[in-house]
Amino acid sequence: MTAKHPLTLAIALASAATLAPAWAQEEASSDETQTLDTLTVTSAATKTETPFNETPQSVSVITKDEIREQGSESVQEATRYTAGVFTGQYGATAGRYDAIKLRGLGSDSIDNQYLNGLKLMNDKGTYSILQIDPYFLESIEVVKGPSSVLYGRAAPGGLVSLTSKQPTFTTHSDLQASVGTQGHLSTGFDLGDQLGDSGRAAYRVVGLVKDADSQWDKVENERYAIAPSLALDVNDATSLTLMAYLQKEPEGGYYGGLPAEGTLYSHNGKTISNSFYDGEEDYEEFDREQAMVGYRLEHRFNNTWSAQQNLRYVHSEVDYGQVYNGGTWNGNELSRRYFGADEELDALAVDNQLIADFNLGGTRHNVLAGLDYQHRDTDAYWTYGYGFSDINPFNPTYGSDGTIAPYQDVDRELDQTGLYLQDQIAIDQWRLTLGGRYDWVDVQSEIEDFSVGSTSEQQLNDEYFSGRGALLYQFENGLSPYISYSESFSPSSNVDENNELIDPTVAEQYELGLKYQPNDTRDQYSIAVFQIDQDNASNYIQDINAYRSVDQLRSRGLEMEADKHITDNLAVRASYTYTDVEIIESGDGYEGKTPVATPEHMASLWGSYRFQQGTFSGLTTGLGVRYIGETWANESNTLEVPDYTLVDASINYDLSNIGWNGVTTQLNVNNLLDKEYVASCYSESVCYFGAERSVKATVNYAF
Repeated sequence: MTAKHPLTLAIALASAATLAPAWAQEEASSDETQTLDTLTVTSAATKTETPFNETPQSVSVITKDEIREQGSESVQEATRYTAGVFTGQYGATAGRYDAIKLRGLGSDSIDNQYLNGLKLMNDKGTYSILQIDPYFLESIEVVKGPSSVLYGRAAPGGLVSLTSKQPTFTTHSDLQASVGTQGHLSTGFDLGDQLGDSGRAAYRVVGLVKDADSQWDKVENERYAIAPSLALDVNDATSLTLMAYLQKEPEGGYYGGLPAEGTLYSHNGKTISNSFYDGEEDYEEFDREQAMVGYRLEHRFNNTWSAQQNLRYVHSEVDYGQVYNGGTWNGNELSRRYFGADEELDALAVDNQLIADFNLGGTRHNVLAGLDYQHRDTDAYWTYGYGFSDINPFNPTYGSDGTIAPYQDVDRELDQTGLYLQDQIAIDQWRLTLGGRYDWVDVQSEIEDFSVGSTSEQQLNDEYFSGRGALLYQFENGLSPYISYSESFSPSSNVDENNELIDPTVAEQYELGLKYQPNDTRDQYSIAVFQIDQDNASNYIQDINAYRSVDQLRSRGLEMEADKHITDNLAVRASYTYTDVEIIESGDGYEGKTPVATPEHMASLWGSYRFQQGTFSGLTTGLGVRYIGETWANESNTLEVPDYTLVDASINYDLSNIGWNGVTTQLNVNNLLDKEYVASCYSESVCYFGAERSVKATVNYAF
């Protein structure tokens, strides 16, 4: 099948729209200043640089220093200590995807990520899901609640905004090497400097090579990635940043579940090992290639008007194949089947913004107007297999062959064009935020089904309005209470059991919160209560091999988060989350039930202590505890997944204290106590083991 690219339309939109600005602060002169700015200023919730305690929405920021300190190997791991976030949906199998469930609403959890302000353009329901390695990131912002007013189609639980490492106009060279359990080996580099003597050009090149075994026998992980970027100050008012990200993964780990019988509880008195592999090595494949190229163009007309344009093109290819168990027992053996995919995804996203910052009477206005466009085209050829022998998970025997047959040839396209307007108004100590957006969305799906010998076409043409209103009062002592209302929508290319497009989901949220940042500190405290009402929520139903809409969900909750520097040496990050998700209306008779894989209670604490004097000078220790409450394993809420508590630790030592300037060593241990647990279940036939203990030692040299 031939991919269709409306490049002409996209370029026309980009050119016709007025360019728009980022209220970019001047480049920091040191990493310490950059970290402070990242902690105290957020941008994802408003698309403008807004102080933490003036942002009327719950936002959590994870810096590159926190990513490094906790030894995070994925964006999903990097967010595990964040309030309102559940990262255990797919347990240890989630290494190839970043499934981040926010505020208990996870139907779009794989499609809620943004990179440098533009949607990553994942295609949920296919294997064409992009992933960014956290080594390439400057920071991660987790924005909770509906955000369609600025981004168009968006998950109701919130979004995860990634900011990549980019040129800083300062000289830096950083080399890194790691070794660990499960055969982990990796090396990375981060190099940057000015180009020439003019001070108007700078480059940065970040690269990574990673190879490892996995928790499962016969399965490996392998990744090669590089991200070059070039920043140009064209003149005093105009800047251009060119960015690329190239990633190749010949081996993409394992992704699969096992039945509750044998994992949550025993089968014939036996339980399955958390390293059991249910597939066939000769049929196992996950080869993903992804390439992204784009730019950010900024221009300041005068002290009032500025403009910015962000553009990115994405191409990815995925070859997938897996023999997996069907979730049913035959004596002591599990039945098995096969599924395969050959997919290509092409996508284009462009966002044009115009910002005006001005006074009007006794008010201060920061007005943002924007026009954006998204296009995504996915071609997928799927196969299925049968005839594979059953497997005994307590004494597995491999080497079975089966028959592979064509299943479906699928072409899915999505186009979205949106106009949005936002005004951030300051009246003395009051902050009023008003926003509105109108979207035109076109979704098309064509399915040639070889199993039944038929071809079907589905199409959705719709228009959506999304609004937001928020009011915040900023006390002089750093306290900021606020109240807000926001909306979201999310159309889908997925189909139900009748091969019809499932209904788009829409949601609205009410949030009441309090933020506190003591003056002249990096300490931050926040508490928020919320209610989200979501219509047409959809879930993948294993038994029918299709998606099905749930009429209405309601998520209510409380989130508390604290980031506190107790002394110059001791810092802690703590969070507590209470989430009550209920099915309000359902055609399947599940009214009053809670969706699966949705913990009611979660809590976490990460503390780090830095020795600055004495024998241990240069040593930093970190210890973290994460608690995940019980979740339901089935839609009828009759089988529970037990709660679990995990402990993580880190030790970092700066060798400059013994004369090795620029060299640091670090040891990270995840799941320190090697707890065996089931992370979640999506039905009684699909449960996911959690990750076993992992140890990683890293040496870093900065020069």
